Amino acid sequence: MDYELAIENAPDTIPGGTGILLIHPSTGETDRIDTDFLKTDTDRLLVISTRTTAREVQQKLEYYGVDEERADILDTLSVERGYSRRSSEHVHYVSSPDDLAGVIDITRQFLTENEGKRRISLDSVTEMAYYADEERALEAVEELLELLEEHDAVGLFHLSEEVHSEADVAAFKELFDGIVSLDEDGTVEADF
Repeated sequence: MDYELAIENAPDTIPGGTGILLIHPSTGETDRIDTDFLKTDTDRLLVISTRTTAREVQQKLEYYGVDEERADILDTLSVERGYSRRSSEHVHYVSSPDDLAGVIDITRQFLTENEGKRRISLDSVTEMAYYADEERALEAVEELLELLEEHDAVGLFHLSEEVHSEADVAAFKELFDGIVSLDEDGTVEADF
């Protein structure tokens, strides 16, 4: 199954099972790329957020016109920070951003229970590595990519380049079929 891709300078379509690494500066404005990815040619979507709360994700989706009826959100921050949580069948929580087993379990459940074209956004791998560590984050990303392949889904994984060593960035890049780079000035380059 092919998925349309609304990312400038990238292919028009990508096959199911494709993982894309979005490399950006820490100040980079990734919301537009992320939401264009999520709202194009999609039946169900899962936003895994290690950087913002479910409420903030909902506001972002609404602002950029992503159909919230199709969205599941996995909030990894609210429990640890003691924020109030409104559970619903489409908002999920794990105890903290380093609960990688929980993240993988909920992603597996989402992919298993939903039919059709499914997209996942992980914002961000950098925060995941900050809370867990580079090696555990790398292993978790590998597992998530295997799930995408197994379920014919696609995913976009955010990585803030300057926070990681060159070796770590290279290790993450090796896992992905596509690399999208966002520069400070908003220029987008893609390598598939």
